[in-house]
Amino acid sequence: MKKLLLLGGSAQQVVAIKTARRLGYFTVLCDFLPDNPGQYEADKFYLVSTTDKEAVLKVAKDEKVDGVLAYASDPAAPIAAYVAEKLGLPGSPYESVEILCNKDKFRSFLSENGFCTPKAKGYTNIAEALDDIRSGFFKTPVIVKPVDSSGSKGVGRIDFVNEADEKLNYAMSFSRGHRIIVEEYVEKLGYQIAGDGLSIAGKLVFRCFANDHFNPKCVNPFVPISASFPYEQPKDVQDKIHNEIQRLLTALNMKTSTYNFDMRIDMDYNVYLMEVAPRDGGNYIPDVIKYATGVDLVECSVKAAMGERIDTSFFSEPVGYYSYFAVHSLKDGILDKVEFTEEGQKHILEDHLVKHHGDEIKAFTGANTTLGCLIMKFDSFEQMIYMMDNSEEWCKVVLKN
Repeated sequence: MKKLLLLGGSAQQVVAIKTARRLGYFTVLCDFLPDNPGQYEADKFYLVSTTDKEAVLKVAKDEKVDGVLAYASDPAAPIAAYVAEKLGLPGSPYESVEILCNKDKFRSFLSENGFCTPKAKGYTNIAEALDDIRSGFFKTPVIVKPVDSSGSKGVGRIDFVNEADEKLNYAMSFSRGHRIIVEEYVEKLGYQIAGDGLSIAGKLVFRCFANDHFNPKCVNPFVPISASFPYEQPKDVQDKIHNEIQRLLTALNMKTSTYNFDMRIDMDYNVYLMEVAPRDGGNYIPDVIKYATGVDLVECSVKAAMGERIDTSFFSEPVGYYSYFAVHSLKDGILDKVEFTEEGQKHILEDHLVKHHGDEIKAFTGANTTLGCLIMKFDSFEQMIYMMDNSEEWCKVVLKN
């Protein structure tokens, strides 16, 4: 039986373990959390950090694995590529994956290769970043992010100089490598673009774009609360976005891989590839895409990691109107209940809430503070967009007094 090494066993990553086992592979799991749910689904478990590349490499060698997969994990994706490259397993170049997963390296690569990208600079020293903001080196507003975090953790917008110190320090607190990036804000046309895709031997053979939704009332208003499918823009705009992604994959010599997208178009329809992460999206995005298109990107991820053939003959465009919704709180507290109106309830296909009555919850500042996700289906595009932009009308998080 062939072996697949999986990096990460969170609730949202269990689907990859189950898929690998369904496909007949022996599953070996690494996770640094002793209470991760994935260990109960995997055939073998190691209490090893998914960002410790030498420790993960040792597990891969000891187990003589045939493939390695970091499902829906930015921090672990370079580790998977490193191990695959060291052992001659299927995967894209480690250097390329490192560029895609490191925000300041990615911005530099885009600029050097003629892509539209905001003016940006990386810093390990907050004082230097403050000096540049105060001197007018950047045109405000600017966005500040940790270069190596995921789930929008630590992201902030600086409109005025007196906000800079607090937000720079906040971003730095989420960086494992103690490095942040400051970049000029890109005004967007319509919705920010989310979604996932798949390349085979470097060719982008499938993409499913979505509309990103945000809640401006959140402590961190830059964390998406939903991605709704299909994307609002017409085919010619989507083809232009597709072509820019393909140009990037070709320049990086990417191989067979899934991707999670975070992009914008400006008023002149210029495409800004804000993030092209070499892994599946979190928040059950692949599950939503499967409902909309029938394409199982989780299975594609597993097969890509194992070097197996992927059948693309049945790939199709989205049919119907689907989204995920991240149930979230605007305040810290103890959860009493999550209430849905009758209208809201009838659109829920799957309920993946992980917080329940009596649990301590945090205000929504990143993907790690969600109460869980819903997968939803709607009757029309207009209904979907309205409900995702006005979630307080049908979903209420009630805290204990």
